[in-house]
Amino acid sequence: MIVRWGLEELAALLGDFGLASPLLITSPRFAGSPISVERRFTGVRSHTPAETVQAAVSAAAGADGLVPLGGGSAIDTAKAVSARTGLPVVSVPTTYSGAEWTTFFGTRDEERGIKGGGGGATLAGIVYDPRLTLDLPRAETAGTAMNALAHAAEALYTTTRDPAGDEDALAGAAALAEALPAVLASPHDLDARTRLLRGAAHAGAALGVSFMGLAHAIAQALGGRYGLPHGAMNALVLAPTLRFNEPVAQEALQRLGEALGGDAVTETERLAHLGGFDRLRMFDVPEAELPAVAAAAVDRPAARANPRRATVEDIEAILGAAY
Repeated sequence: MIVRWGLEELAALLGDFGLASPLLITSPRFAGSPISVERRFTGVRSHTPAETVQAAVSAAAGADGLVPLGGGSAIDTAKAVSARTGLPVVSVPTTYSGAEWTTFFGTRDEERGIKGGGGGATLAGIVYDPRLTLDLPRAETAGTAMNALAHAAEALYTTTRDPAGDEDALAGAAALAEALPAVLASPHDLDARTRLLRGAAHAGAALGVSFMGLAHAIAQALGGRYGLPHGAMNALVLAPTLRFNEPVAQEALQRLGEALGGDAVTETERLAHLGGFDRLRMFDVPEAELPAVAAAAVDRPAARANPRRATVEDIEAILGAAY
């Protein structure tokens, strides 16, 4: 993966890859962005519905590359298109989601309320620019940063863990814990935003060589059923999931805690609350449906990669703790 910093580097990077006619994939929010890509698909929607992917595939006819500009939904849309067309992806992230580092992607069946996905995207490069994050709303800032923290945490202990990612995981966790409070206190502090984005990039790199765990599986089940923000759901369930994993992941959680500056579970809860994520009930999730959410999460790939295999009852207890 080739990584560049500064939006002014995009044109040169596309040239290095020989991409003369790439397609920009973004949402209406960035439709008028002064980015050096002329062809544009601006129909990205939250959670990457299947019909959006199909529309983007049609728009990509004749393109020689894909440039997603946005958060996880834009990047997942581009990766889904890449998997079907073979086109290379050069991501320009505007959040801290980390989706730019993985070949897999999530999609949502809106009628059935199910989060699915696939893999096989061709990743070429990433262009980071913290200036693109300066106007990111507080909830998206905190939510996607907590999602990045979940990447760092889970990369340290999943059954698919690659020790080569540990350094990035710990560096990412430390940077996220230090920078998130500063960004929430002063959202237009470019230096703090830069530190937060670098932390998310480290966490994404760790995710790219490892995989996700139980917190992500639960967040995916919640997002699939209710269309709720993935970052916010990770923020709510990460701490109780870490607590569930303590019996089998003590060393990893100790290392995570050292990076965060305290007990891993306590510091994770503190950061989530600082971002405004206190209880799952705030998102109007019916308590009576928690068993169905647990059943939807238990056999997801991320749940199977967790170091401690969770039952439906275990996941219900985690959801109850977050509720």
